[in-house]
Amino acid sequence: EMNACEIEIKVAEYAKEHNLCAKDDAVIVALSGGADSVALLRILLSIGVQCCALHCNFGLRGAESDRDEAFVRNLCTQLGVLLKVKHFDVAKYEQEQKVSTEMACRELRYAWFEQMRQENQAQAIAVAHHEDDNIETCLLHLIRGTGIQGLTGMKPKNGFVVRPMLPCKRKDIEAYLSGQGIEYVTDSSNLQTNYTRNKIRHCLIPLLQEINPSFLQIMPGNMQNFR
Repeated sequence: EMNACEIEIKVAEYAKEHNLCAKDDAVIVALSGGADSVALLRILLSIGVQCCALHCNFGLRGAESDRDEAFVRNLCTQLGVLLKVKHFDVAKYEQEQKVSTEMACRELRYAWFEQMRQENQAQAIAVAHHEDDNIETCLLHLIRGTGIQGLTGMKPKNGFVVRPMLPCKRKDIEAYLSGQGIEYVTDSSNLQTNYTRNKIRHCLIPLLQEINPSFLQIMPGNMQNFR
């Protein structure tokens, strides 16, 4: 497992290689309060990026949504990071646009991020997707049907959206946080298996690892080959 310094160096090198963000850049960080986004914010700050955080409260998990918002507010105060929070009416948007809850949240979130990026004249919007997310996305596309493009994984940079944590594994991120005693919140909906992505994470990937214990190690190479 990587130590704190190694993960920071890995992210810095990846960001440089793909021209995602550099020291003194103004970057907007999508901050849910979960492990990945908290690690992203901390790592970017440690490598000298000027961060401003955005938090979406979709109000879909009642008291838990409010707990997440309170946690994020507290964290940003501690770190001296400017934070903006927005509350969304997801149900209204779903009805108007005739989309799923998941899609509504995604569209609302990214539209607001881009609006804030323009208003703050930021160079990029950083999101916390990592290698395991990338593998799950690839499998999701495979299961639902896809062209070869759908098997290539997420891009390090998509317009103004950047993913500096893409080369990091979930376990390294968790080790980074626990090693430094950094707190984060856990979204209860991530633990349920009713969403397709969670079925892939909690049921399918463990089965694939039974067939090939190094499945998670070979998948990034597969995606590279598809690219």
